[in-house]
Amino acid sequence: MTRTIFVLNGPNLNMLGKREPGIYGGKTLADIQADCASHGEIHGFSVDFRQSNHEGQLVDWLHEANDKAVGVAINAGAYTHTSVALHDAIRAISIPVVELHISNVHAREEFRHKSMIAAAVKGVICGFGPYSYVLALQALDNLTR
Repeated sequence: MTRTIFVLNGPNLNMLGKREPGIYGGKTLADIQADCASHGEIHGFSVDFRQSNHEGQLVDWLHEANDKAVGVAINAGAYTHTSVALHDAIRAISIPVVELHISNVHAREEFRHKSMIAAAVKGVICGFGPYSYVLALQALDNLTR
Protein backbone atom coordinates (compact mmCIF):
# COMPACT_ATOMS: atom_id res chain seq x y z
CA MET A 1 0.00 0.00 0.00
CA THR A 2 1.34 3.41 -0.94
CA ARG A 3 1.86 5.83 1.91
CA THR A 4 0.20 9.20 1.31
CA ILE A 5 1.21 12.59 2.67
CA PHE A 6 -1.25 15.46 2.42
CA VAL A 7 0.19 18.87 1.53
CA LEU A 8 -2.29 21.58 2.48
CA ASN A 9 -2.02 25.19 1.41
CA GLY A 10 -3.94 28.12 2.81
CA PRO A 11 -5.08 31.52 1.58
CA ASN A 12 -3.37 33.37 -1.26
CA LEU A 13 -0.93 30.55 -2.01
CA ASN A 14 -2.76 30.09 -5.30
CA MET A 15 -1.19 33.47 -6.20
CA LEU A 16 2.41 32.23 -5.95
CA GLY A 17 4.48 33.28 -8.94
CA LYS A 18 2.49 36.53 -9.15
CA ARG A 19 2.35 37.67 -5.52
CA GLU A 20 5.44 39.40 -4.14
CA PRO A 21 8.07 37.34 -6.00
CA GLY A 22 10.79 39.13 -4.02
CA ILE A 23 9.51 37.35 -0.91
CA TYR A 24 8.01 34.14 -2.29
CA GLY A 25 10.03 33.55 -5.46
CA GLY A 26 8.85 32.93 -9.00
CA LYS A 27 7.53 29.38 -8.70
CA THR A 28 3.82 28.85 -8.98
CA LEU A 29 1.87 26.56 -6.69
CA ALA A 30 1.61 24.14 -9.64
CA ASP A 31 5.43 24.13 -9.89
CA ILE A 32 5.69 23.33 -6.18
CA GLN A 33 3.07 20.62 -6.52
CA ALA A 34 5.11 19.01 -9.31
CA ASP A 35 8.27 19.19 -7.15
CA CYS A 36 6.42 17.52 -4.26
CA ALA A 37 4.96 14.78 -6.47
CA SER A 38 8.40 14.07 -7.94
CA HIS A 39 9.98 13.91 -4.49
CA GLY A 40 7.27 11.55 -3.29
CA GLU A 41 7.66 9.28 -6.30
CA ILE A 42 11.43 9.04 -5.77
CA HIS A 43 11.00 8.26 -2.07
CA GLY A 44 8.06 5.86 -2.28
CA PHE A 45 5.05 7.85 -1.16
CA SER A 46 2.22 9.71 -2.87
CA VAL A 47 1.39 13.36 -2.31
CA ASP A 48 -2.17 14.65 -2.09
CA PHE A 49 -1.67 18.38 -2.74
CA ARG A 50 -4.50 20.86 -2.05
CA GLN A 51 -5.11 24.60 -1.67
CA SER A 52 -8.01 26.56 -0.23
CA ASN A 53 -8.63 30.15 0.74
CA HIS A 54 -11.21 28.94 3.29
CA GLU A 55 -10.30 28.03 6.86
CA GLY A 56 -13.09 25.47 7.31
CA GLN A 57 -11.99 23.59 4.21
CA LEU A 58 -8.49 23.24 5.66
CA VAL A 59 -10.01 21.92 8.92
CA ASP A 60 -12.06 19.37 6.95
CA TRP A 61 -8.96 18.25 5.03
CA LEU A 62 -6.99 17.79 8.26
CA HIS A 63 -9.77 15.53 9.55
CA GLU A 64 -9.79 13.62 6.24
CA ALA A 65 -6.01 13.22 6.35
CA ASN A 66 -6.28 11.43 9.68
CA ASP A 67 -8.01 8.53 7.86
CA LYS A 68 -6.22 8.68 4.52
CA ALA A 69 -2.63 9.82 5.12
CA VAL A 70 0.41 9.11 7.26
CA GLY A 71 1.17 12.81 7.76
CA VAL A 72 0.41 16.37 6.73
CA ALA A 73 2.62 19.24 5.60
CA ILE A 74 0.73 22.52 5.96
CA ASN A 75 1.47 26.01 4.77
CA ALA A 76 -1.49 27.68 6.41
CA GLY A 77 -0.58 31.11 5.02
CA ALA A 78 -2.14 33.93 7.04
CA TYR A 79 -4.21 31.44 9.05
CA THR A 80 -0.94 30.42 10.72
CA HIS A 81 -1.14 33.60 12.77
CA THR A 82 -4.86 33.67 13.51
CA SER A 83 -6.49 30.24 13.50
CA VAL A 84 -7.36 28.52 16.73
CA ALA A 85 -9.56 26.25 14.58
CA LEU A 86 -6.52 24.91 12.69
CA HIS A 87 -4.62 24.50 15.95
CA ASP A 88 -7.49 22.46 17.40
CA ALA A 89 -7.91 20.38 14.22
CA ILE A 90 -4.21 19.49 14.24
CA ARG A 91 -4.41 18.49 17.92
CA ALA A 92 -7.50 16.39 17.19
CA ILE A 93 -5.76 14.11 14.68
CA SER A 94 -3.25 11.38 15.44
CA ILE A 95 -0.86 11.72 12.49
CA PRO A 96 2.16 14.05 12.48
CA VAL A 97 1.79 17.52 11.00
CA VAL A 98 4.67 19.75 9.90
CA GLU A 99 4.14 23.50 9.53
CA LEU A 100 6.02 25.13 6.67
CA HIS A 101 6.58 28.57 5.21
CA ILE A 102 8.36 29.72 2.07
CA SER A 103 9.72 32.87 3.70
CA ASN A 104 11.45 33.27 7.05
CA VAL A 105 8.45 34.54 8.97
CA HIS A 106 10.71 35.61 11.86
CA ALA A 107 12.50 38.09 9.61
CA ARG A 108 9.24 39.72 8.51
CA GLU A 109 6.50 41.80 10.10
CA GLU A 110 6.02 41.41 13.86
CA PHE A 111 2.55 39.87 13.49
CA ARG A 112 4.06 36.98 11.49
CA HIS A 113 6.38 35.99 14.36
CA LYS A 114 3.57 34.24 16.28
CA SER A 115 2.13 30.98 14.98
CA MET A 116 -1.16 29.76 16.40
CA ILE A 117 -0.47 26.26 15.07
CA ALA A 118 3.21 25.80 16.02
CA ALA A 119 2.43 24.36 19.44
CA ALA A 120 0.25 21.66 17.84
CA VAL A 121 2.63 20.50 15.09
CA LYS A 122 5.62 18.16 15.17
CA GLY A 123 7.98 20.81 13.76
CA VAL A 124 8.26 24.03 11.76
CA ILE A 125 10.27 24.67 8.58
CA CYS A 126 10.59 28.19 7.22
CA GLY A 127 12.78 30.39 5.10
CA PHE A 128 14.02 27.99 2.44
CA GLY A 129 11.82 29.25 -0.37
CA PRO A 130 9.78 26.63 -2.21
CA TYR A 131 12.31 24.02 -1.03
CA SER A 132 10.61 24.29 2.37
CA TYR A 133 7.97 21.94 0.93
CA VAL A 134 10.53 19.25 0.10
CA LEU A 135 12.10 19.62 3.55
CA ALA A 136 8.68 19.15 5.14
CA LEU A 137 8.09 16.02 3.04
CA GLN A 138 11.51 14.66 4.04
CA ALA A 139 10.70 15.25 7.70
CA LEU A 140 7.34 13.49 7.40
CA ASP A 141 8.86 10.62 5.44
CA ASN A 142 11.34 10.10 8.29
CA LEU A 143 8.70 10.48 10.99
CA THR A 144 6.32 7.98 9.41
CA ARG A 145 8.60 5.09 8.43
